[in-house]
Amino acid sequence: MSEHFGTLSDGTPVHLWTLERAGTRVRVLSYGGIVQSVEVPDRDGHAANVVLGFADLDGYLAHPEPYLGALIGRYANRIAHARFPLDGVTYALEPNNAPNSLHGGSRGFDKRVWEVQPVEHGLRLSRVAAHGEEGFPGRLEVSATYTLDASGALRFVYRAVTDAPTVVNLTNHSYFNLGGPGTGSAGGHELRLAASRYTPVDADLIPTGELAQVADGRFDFRAARKVGAGYDHNFVLDKGVTDTPVEVAELHDPASGRVLTVATTEPGLQLYTADHLGEPFVPGEGVALETQAFPDSPNRPEFPSTVLLPGAEYRSETVYGFSTR
Repeated sequence: MSEHFGTLSDGTPVHLWTLERAGTRVRVLSYGGIVQSVEVPDRDGHAANVVLGFADLDGYLAHPEPYLGALIGRYANRIAHARFPLDGVTYALEPNNAPNSLHGGSRGFDKRVWEVQPVEHGLRLSRVAAHGEEGFPGRLEVSATYTLDASGALRFVYRAVTDAPTVVNLTNHSYFNLGGPGTGSAGGHELRLAASRYTPVDADLIPTGELAQVADGRFDFRAARKVGAGYDHNFVLDKGVTDTPVEVAELHDPASGRVLTVATTEPGLQLYTADHLGEPFVPGEGVALETQAFPDSPNRPEFPSTVLLPGAEYRSETVYGFSTR
């Protein structure tokens, strides 16, 4: 089911689609592939929205930088100095997070209107990113399928093909607050991550190249503990790259009893505690768990490759499961 959500300045209409199954209700925008809301019950059966979002299109247009709920690409996270080499050519990107490129540039996938087609229990979003769009090489045909499974879990399947060598790294940028609207910081949520290592960063949040042990310090979430604040870091998932999603994270809100599980095929997970969120939100109101390749992989041959070649298919899958205890 879809409805008109607003109109961009160039006259392009934006639609909102509603999915509902097994107690989960999800609303998705054609603009940016944004997950506007995810409603799930607490331990007492009371449903509430557990992701941050705006009530109207103007909210997203006026506050683009948090990337609330958006489909991120062509390359999620940061690329150092807004450039990378590929097959002997250095490609220059926009330093929209100076001096680096962030989340695909100032008009990344999060600021594009996607074609949306209903599929069984979900939606298929698609678009073509032209060669040279935001500086990236290759004409990229990309799709993202959002579905609800029989348990009410939200599944993302990303696919892409290219006509020239390029780099691809797609993710969803939802911020979770399992307490629901108006409950303040999510720093009291309890997080477990199946990650024994993480990628330390420099002052510009670019990985140094080291894969450091979490070693019972502030990056050690191998046993569940409160999230706290001060994180914008990639965790190296113990499972590595997999063909099918493997559970790697659990987020629990003791007050409501809601539990979020994250399963993915990706090798990394970016934990972002949103300490600098502004109005109408409060700092730390949501926790982002972005499944993806490692930041700056195009400049780090020792990291898992994000290169996509003609004749091959990029495929990535992530599942957000919901329950209570």
